[in-house]
Amino acid sequence: MGKTAIITGGSRGIGAALTKKLGENGYNVVINYRSESSKALSDNIAKELEETYGVETLVVRADVSKYEDCENLVKAAVERFGDNIDVLVNNAGITNNSNWIDIKREDYERLIATNLMSFLHMTHLVLPHMVNHCSDKQQCNIINIASIGGLIGVINQADYCASKAGVIGLTRGLALEYAKKGIRVNAIAPGMIMTDMLRGVNQDELKALAGTIPQGFIGDVSDISGAMDYLLKAPYMTGQVISPNGGIVLQ
Repeated sequence: MGKTAIITGGSRGIGAALTKKLGENGYNVVINYRSESSKALSDNIAKELEETYGVETLVVRADVSKYEDCENLVKAAVERFGDNIDVLVNNAGITNNSNWIDIKREDYERLIATNLMSFLHMTHLVLPHMVNHCSDKQQCNIINIASIGGLIGVINQADYCASKAGVIGLTRGLALEYAKKGIRVNAIAPGMIMTDMLRGVNQDELKALAGTIPQGFIGDVSDISGAMDYLLKAPYMTGQVISPNGGIVLQ
């Protein structure tokens, strides 16, 4: 039935670019959605993948901040495409953009549940399916979308930075634990990337923002999907954090 990839938060922005790249690479793709607006976007991407690349897709309603929804998502993937899962891309994420005095407890708890706990949930549920069939000759991949916020501090993003630093720690720990099982675990930490959020910013502010980047411009979603493409095809890469960021953060 071909290879299978599951991606969370794959219906818009960076996630949509990652989803399309998976289809381009010939993976049958499982996409989750949480809201009706996300369902429409997911359905459109699924249709595009099927028509353009001839792969099969599955769109599943699941709030990945909840373990039970993650269970249902993985179960649906296995029922449709079989027990062997080849790629997991943990991408779901939100931001609060609030100073720490004014932020509400329920808001940062919701962010941690989405940005970090969903990564733990999905990995916990997918790994048994990978262990059963992955090897040095048949490698599997877990790719976690982190952020430069996990590498440096960002004003009004303390909870976001904490979640992304956690994603990087999870990546490194799992990479060591499963290296001999043929399962590679890597992270991508994007810098400033042009998405709908930045497109809505005042153009003068956007130019000022770009001016803070050593290369002088804001990245494109293709920079992130290209990094993922590399990681999928790099058999000697595990436990690493690739950060397309225009030089704003040097590791």
